[in-house]
Amino acid sequence: MSEYEGAFDRMLKLAVVLNEDMNHGLTQLGLTQSRAHVLWELHHKGPTTQRVLADVIRVSARNITGLVDALVATGFVTRQPHPTDRRAVLVTLTEHGTKTADAMDREHQELARVLFSGMPAVQFDCFVEGLDKVLVELQDRVVASIP
Repeated sequence: MSEYEGAFDRMLKLAVVLNEDMNHGLTQLGLTQSRAHVLWELHHKGPTTQRVLADVIRVSARNITGLVDALVATGFVTRQPHPTDRRAVLVTLTEHGTKTADAMDREHQELARVLFSGMPAVQFDCFVEGLDKVLVELQDRVVASIP
């Protein structure tokens, strides 16, 4: 196995561990990854139309309707009339949705602190620089593969 394959295997293991951790936490909150993504976007953008949400998380209008329906049914969001466009509705976090998104944000910050606070600054900077390069390469490949 080459050093590149070894590094790539570590990245795949990291992706698996992060995914398992995220799914475990989201299950405890009663969320799927897709629903959590909607909450995360609303937490950072504020009330947003379903069309904007669909574009941001890259799903169809039909899929975003299903996601928002489920989040409404479980008390995370509401739909409210748009103040300037009578044809549109805004998806808005409820108090429960806000508390949940705040908790997700705190956990995100805490995990980042735990993972990186003990790393020397030079090592951290190299790690971030390497990740940035890998992300650019992967994103370029993904964009190039889309018809």
